Amino acid sequence: MSIEIPTVETERLILRAPCMDDLEAMCTFYAEPRSHFVGGPTDRGQVWRTLLRSAGHWQIRGYGIWHVTDRESGEMAGFTGPLNHIEWPEPELAYSIFSRFEGRGYAYEAASAARAAAAKHFGLTRLISLVDPENDRSRALALRLGATFERAEKVLGHVAHIYRHPEIAG
Repeated sequence: MSIEIPTVETERLILRAPCMDDLEAMCTFYAEPRSHFVGGPTDRGQVWRTLLRSAGHWQIRGYGIWHVTDRESGEMAGFTGPLNHIEWPEPELAYSIFSRFEGRGYAYEAASAARAAAAKHFGLTRLISLVDPENDRSRALALRLGATFERAEKVLGHVAHIYRHPEIAG
């Protein structure tokens, strides 16, 4: 069984399928304390399993996380896209931009494109974002994307603030 993962392009970014070449960039991100809300900090073996889960989510759900590539450098700059873990209350628009790419507006550009593509390609017109209550940048991004705070909920052992995105036409 295989699935075709659409590539989404913006002015400065390419949202694409996860691939083996992403492992080193992911290891760097998942070694940082800032990765705690998404399963880090962790070792190379766990990052490998995370990469496999990203690919597997596409296979099982038919949609998933795009890996974000900076057009200029060709480097992986983060990830974004719809996730629906079995313990999530509903599909989430997830996003993380790696520290060396922060401050350029990439998170907004990538998450906006991912949200539109999730509606267009997969009919995911209503998404939430699970935000670490201590992550001011993530909260600011959710608000900039038009999401509104809905509630706090414990998800996979973490308290998450759930922000609801406006419905997007498919």
